[in-house]
Amino acid sequence: MRSMMFVALVALAAPAIAQTGSADARLKTLYDAEWKWRTDELGQDPEGGRGGSAHLPHVDAASQQRRYAYWTKALQDLNTIPFDQLSPEERINAEVFKTALEGFVVEQKYKEYEDPFGFWTWIAPRGGFRSADQYRAYLGRLSEMSRFIDEQIVNMRAGLKRGFTKPRVSLGDRWKPIEPLASSDLAVNPLYAAFAQIPSSVPTAERDALVAEGKAAVAKAAPSFAKLLTFVRDDYIPKARTATAAEALPDGKAYYVAKIRQYTTTELTPEEIHAIGLKEVARIDADMQATMKQSGWTGDFQGFLHFLKTDPQFTAKTPYDLIAKSTYVANKITGQLKYTIGLLPRYRGNIVPTPANIAPFATGGNGGLESCLMNTYNLPARPLYTIPPLTAHECAPGHSFQAALALEGPNRPAIRKQTYFSGYGEGWGLYTEWLGIKMGIYETPYDEFGRETYEMWRAARLVIDTGLHHKGWTRDQALDFLKSHTALSDHEVTIEVDRYINDPGQALAYKLGEMLIRRERAKAEQTLGAKFDQRFFHDTLLGLGSVPLPTLERVLDKWIADGGPNPNPTIVDAK
Repeated sequence: MRSMMFVALVALAAPAIAQTGSADARLKTLYDAEWKWRTDELGQDPEGGRGGSAHLPHVDAASQQRRYAYWTKALQDLNTIPFDQLSPEERINAEVFKTALEGFVVEQKYKEYEDPFGFWTWIAPRGGFRSADQYRAYLGRLSEMSRFIDEQIVNMRAGLKRGFTKPRVSLGDRWKPIEPLASSDLAVNPLYAAFAQIPSSVPTAERDALVAEGKAAVAKAAPSFAKLLTFVRDDYIPKARTATAAEALPDGKAYYVAKIRQYTTTELTPEEIHAIGLKEVARIDADMQATMKQSGWTGDFQGFLHFLKTDPQFTAKTPYDLIAKSTYVANKITGQLKYTIGLLPRYRGNIVPTPANIAPFATGGNGGLESCLMNTYNLPARPLYTIPPLTAHECAPGHSFQAALALEGPNRPAIRKQTYFSGYGEGWGLYTEWLGIKMGIYETPYDEFGRETYEMWRAARLVIDTGLHHKGWTRDQALDFLKSHTALSDHEVTIEVDRYINDPGQALAYKLGEMLIRRERAKAEQTLGAKFDQRFFHDTLLGLGSVPLPTLERVLDKWIADGGPNPNPTIVDAK
């Protein structure tokens, strides 16, 4: 039962919205007010710029309770607005806003802030900033690092006390990425790296002053990370929970269902998702068997997997070789984009190695607006046959490409431009791997098997995540399942399974989102016949920005019913 104090906070937290006026106007008043409150409260740039605020958010329990109250009230207010009276665009806005608010309420309700393990992996910027003002904002954040870390340690102690932690078996030595952040050697401390990249547009005297302030600020912040390192290594990890399943957490069964809904934006149950996963695994296994035979392999499947994982021809000799392979694939994709997507973004990123301090625990790659990361740590664990699908997924036309389109998209509310749903974003990323077949990026049976390995990997996640968190699977069961069905390296298998253990439900979004997009495409091709143009299909999908999967399905169904029109008729036809 909620406390009287919480009820009072709910009543006072969010501004009341007028019950008169059009539904569109009422909705806009509500989401504009929430966005301003959110960006102020969390220290975010309301325009989504990389510079960020000059302050780190307060993450203490009182601040978290205030957010819980505000978002609960905002959701209540939103539910008084009749969605059926909204204009088409505002209905999408409302569905995005409601799903985002529901996610915030879930996170606060279950006190996820008491398990911030790993927050240090994103604390250092990926690169430099564009202006002196952005550097000054970063200096402001560095000045608050001690307070921020102290609050996070208090949160983690509270999580330890009630058993709300990551499972100990999945943590190992994940304290190691904190070490360089605690270093007094600026050459190795990631917090300082941005100050070595101040652009030449900043006058020399100002640049020198910023560098001097940066050195002092990082030196002042480092002891806080040393304190965090000691706590995480010597206290937190040894006392973390021993149970693996999310359902073993406090109110765990409800929590896991809530996380599935948050990540997938569907109402599917763990049992339904597990069954979908098993069916997909069987389908993709048949494809892999056929590709194995096409390659000329005459042995059994497990022997083929061993060959792929151990033969030197599939391993990059140097980090440069791996980045070069990814760049080659990206270049092939670039040549096909004009036939694949109508509206192309002006914004361009690049392909760079994953930062060294997080690379040992990071996935094979990560897409982002500024750059697409390829992990060059432990090269034998990064087989070259998986680089084509990884590049399509993370770089173009996957995450980095989609992020650029979102940045340059229509003049929509910030909640549309800066909200991210995994089902949509990761579904698109996985779909682009399949789209790579049409782009010709898989040049050999080994490349195609690499794509199928990646597809199998995402299908296996449906089985493994629900197995771990709902069906009582052990970590070893999950490891064995992924090893026996894919050509992923043992290192990647371990990193991935531990990720599923540590983030219940997140891994389910990829395959469910991709399956929806491919179903809609197949429906469009069948219904529209010769009128189907994949550029218009992709532009409609990408033009929405990140939306819940039911919204995506509804909009694409309407696009099909309307005859598959070009959503950007002013674009010159490239055919």
